[in-house]
Amino acid sequence: MLRRRIGTLSALMGAFLFAAAFTPSSVNNATEWVIDASHSKIGFEIRHFFTPVPGSFDSYDAIVYFSPDNLENSSINVTIDVNSINTANERRDGHLLSKDFFNAEQWGTIRFTSSEIKSAGGNDFIAVGELTIRDVTKSIELPFTLLGVMSHPFREGTKVAGITSDLKINRNDYGVGTGDWAATAVVGDEVTIDLNLELNTK
Repeated sequence: MLRRRIGTLSALMGAFLFAAAFTPSSVNNATEWVIDASHSKIGFEIRHFFTPVPGSFDSYDAIVYFSPDNLENSSINVTIDVNSINTANERRDGHLLSKDFFNAEQWGTIRFTSSEIKSAGGNDFIAVGELTIRDVTKSIELPFTLLGVMSHPFREGTKVAGITSDLKINRNDYGVGTGDWAATAVVGDEVTIDLNLELNTK
């Protein structure tokens, strides 16, 4: 019985310390974070005929307020520059930016705006919000995992955290692929989005 109580006390203490690392100076606000772009990536993968082809968006911005103990005031807002698409093939990138797919000249950004962040147990969370691609906005649930948090060894008074997420969407739901390119024989309809983000306290 004593061992069980000690184990429970240790677990509660660990949870308290973990949450304290995210607690800002004001209890009414979630901690503000900024993305370290040099150690982060917004990637995607889609099938071409039979083979998955990877790509990424290399320019993006995010406003992140997140504390595991203050989800009510947590939020994630991401803006991606469509023109930063990179599939390691200049000709293909140009085609993706054209009216056949993203039509980046008219719709140059992809946006995700959260309306709620809720716990999925442990270090797993779900950001509920709206994803806008081209002129289409849809409600989605973006699952993500908090990989950890620690004091930054090179920046005094700064915390560093890691977040990873993967999400599947249908490109045709957002009109990415018009005319013959809406067909899925050559370019698949399911897109896997992978987020690997390193965050620092502001």
